[in-house]
Amino acid sequence: MADELYFEDFHIGQRFNSNTTVKISAQEIMEFAEKYDPQPFHLDEAAGKSTFFKGLAASGWLTAAIVMRLRVDTIKVHGGMIGAGVEEIRWTEPVRPGDTLRTETEVVGLRASKKRPELGLVTIYTQTFNQREEVVMKSTVKFLTPTRASAE
Repeated sequence: MADELYFEDFHIGQRFNSNTTVKISAQEIMEFAEKYDPQPFHLDEAAGKSTFFKGLAASGWLTAAIVMRLRVDTIKVHGGMIGAGVEEIRWTEPVRPGDTLRTETEVVGLRASKKRPELGLVTIYTQTFNQREEVVMKSTVKFLTPTRASAE
């Protein structure tokens, strides 16, 4: 695809705002929790009322998965975004049923690979917002992306 990005297309300070949003339902929160994070505040509204969250709250890992989807939909890396590590992930506000999430991402680091010259390492910082413009998650992650020379 012509609009796919290579390492050379990224620059420090470059920004990407998510092209779409994701609205989270209570059912999605509970289904994810049943399978991956079975804690009372993720499984049941009534049970969650007596916890720190005072109600049903999404697992941070569900939020992280949604953020990954928003990144992939927004930052079109040639061959896909190959994860190379997470420097930071911080959940700052609970995500509730009915919340709509969007992301703002900034390129904060670039490094050509010494071991694999056909790849570059891109570091991005992402803030995730709900519909009230509250930051619900912050993360700094690294991914590998091919160089233009590798595609030729």
